[in-house]
Amino acid sequence: MHGTETFPVGRVRDGALDLLKWLALLSMVLDHLRYVGLSLDGLYVPGRLAFPWFCLAIAANVHRMRNVALTGQWRYLGWLVLFSVISEVPYRLFIDDADTLNVLPTLALGLLVARGWQQKALVDRGLALIALAIGTVFSTQLMFGFFGVLLPLAMLVVFRRPWYFSVLPGLLCVAANQWQILLDSGTPVALMGLSACLLAPLLGLVLLRHTQNTSPPAMRRWAYALYPAHFLLLLLVREAIANPF
Repeated sequence: MHGTETFPVGRVRDGALDLLKWLALLSMVLDHLRYVGLSLDGLYVPGRLAFPWFCLAIAANVHRMRNVALTGQWRYLGWLVLFSVISEVPYRLFIDDADTLNVLPTLALGLLVARGWQQKALVDRGLALIALAIGTVFSTQLMFGFFGVLLPLAMLVVFRRPWYFSVLPGLLCVAANQWQILLDSGTPVALMGLSACLLAPLLGLVLLRHTQNTSPPAMRRWAYALYPAHFLLLLLVREAIANPF
């Protein structure tokens, strides 16, 4: 890659975007496998890719929908809000000591912020400001906090920039992942996790650019149900490990 190279922000192929979503889902499941009762701490590292790749998928969709009818954009937000509510109970059943909401409220707020930057309408700008205010006030209750709310916007911004601008969302991702605790820990897993956070936006952008000819299964609306469902499935796995026949 050369310094003048930019990542395209035109029409992203569905195949590339679907592949990104599937890989983000896989990273998330790997991350949550750490909670099934086995010694799988190393899965923390690939797990750091999930959130930034979901944020990148949101940024890609926001760009693709810039000329879509307003009803289509509200529908996207509506699905995120609906499954934010549906997923909270399965999330808390699986994560016993959860001190934040599930990740979907953070993504929904991030969508509003990114869309407010993309669109010029007063309602979009107003909702973006409200989302920023909520992210500021309730940062400790949101998974990945205020910096997580900003990450979809940062992803959208770097679409138009040379590849090295991906360091901006990379730094936001590091900030959203309790970098001080990880750095103080100093363990190989913690340091590799920080590195994964920093590199995740660049890796995701490269994937979108160079996998345009792939044809993975399309992720449609049913895919939202995979989020609460995977918590319930992993809960069953944990119970089976704890209480073998």
